[in-house]
Amino acid sequence: MIRRTMHAAVSAVFPRRCAVCQTGSSELCRGCWGRLQAAPVMLSPAGIDWCGALLAYDGAGRTLLARLKYRNERGAIVWLATGMADLVRSAPLGDPYAAVTWAPTSAVRRRSRGFDQAELLARAISRELDLPCRSLLVRAPGPPQTGRTRHDRLDGPTFDLVGTGRTPPAVLLIDDVITTGTTVSSAATVLRSAGVGRVDVVAAATTLLKNSPG
Repeated sequence: MIRRTMHAAVSAVFPRRCAVCQTGSSELCRGCWGRLQAAPVMLSPAGIDWCGALLAYDGAGRTLLARLKYRNERGAIVWLATGMADLVRSAPLGDPYAAVTWAPTSAVRRRSRGFDQAELLARAISRELDLPCRSLLVRAPGPPQTGRTRHDRLDGPTFDLVGTGRTPPAVLLIDDVITTGTTVSSAATVLRSAGVGRVDVVAAATTLLKNSPG
C-alpha cells in the first residue's frame, strides 16, 4: 500500500529533479523510489494513542529527509504528505480530529533555516485531510536532538502551549522523524495537560522498531 501510495503521489506532482539523488526529471526518480523502505512496525511512544510513519529512516529515506530538513529541498513535501495522510485514513482511529498540529523546532533553528520542516508537512497533510492546521506548541530552547546519543535523546525537548481558543478534543500531531519517541511524547504531555483527549501521531520516517522502548 505504501509503495502504491508513493508511486501515485510521485505521478501527481509537477516533474522536477529528484529529491534524493538531485538528477533526473521527477520529484523522486524511479531508482530512488525503489530504494525507499517502508517504516518498520512500531509501538506508540508514551502518551500517544496511535502512531504511524511512512518511511524507514535509512538509506534513501534518510537522505530525503535530510535534504528537506537541512537544505530546504521541498520537492517531496506533496507526496510525503499524501502518503502520510493515507496512513491516517487507513488506521483504525476514533472520533475525527479537530485539528492538525506539529512538534515544532526551536525558534533559533527556525530562524536559521527559514522554515520548520514539521510545520511544512503538517500544513500539507491538513490540506490532504481537509482539516484545520493550528499552531498549538512552542519549543523551549535546548540542544537539537540530531547527533545526540540515544541516552541523551531520552532527556528530550520541552514544549509549552501557545495560541488561544478552545482546546481541540482530538489532535493529529506531525513530526518529521521519530527516533526514541521522546519529542512526540513530550508534546503530547503538554497537549493533554491543556485538555486534549486523544493525540495521534504520523511521521515521515522512523527508526523505532516494534520492541523498541518508547
